[in-house]
Amino acid sequence: MARTLRVLVTLMGWSCVAIGLFHVALGNAAIPGAGSAGATVDSWGRFMGASFVGYGLAWLWAARQRPVPSTPVRVLAAVFLLGGLGRLISLAVHGRPHWFQIVLAVIELGLPPVLLWLAPSAERAALPTVRSGARANRVPARGL
Repeated sequence: MARTLRVLVTLMGWSCVAIGLFHVALGNAAIPGAGSAGATVDSWGRFMGASFVGYGLAWLWAARQRPVPSTPVRVLAAVFLLGGLGRLISLAVHGRPHWFQIVLAVIELGLPPVLLWLAPSAERAALPTVRSGARANRVPARGL
């Protein structure tokens, strides 16, 4: 499970960096249905794209730690989930968006629970195992 967590965290990081750069480069053209939204939305979208690059870099930072730290993964997953909840609010207030936005909402609502479930796995796997008879207990390492 620790390996699965590292792979997912790394994929999240690179995906967010790529998507963010795509939005910085293309502005409104990166958003289905927003091509004619105007300069204000284009400016906002490019700024948010840069913010998404930073978000992706935070995921990549977490992926490079040994073990992958559970607290940053939980916080980053919660932010991702909040984005999905924002899409649900938009759906309720403004109606159905472009189909691709629905796909993104499903990912943003479905992936965070998996990440939250996997978050402690890397730290748990890094704990030393002490054998006592036929039973294995995990105990925290001293002096770390």
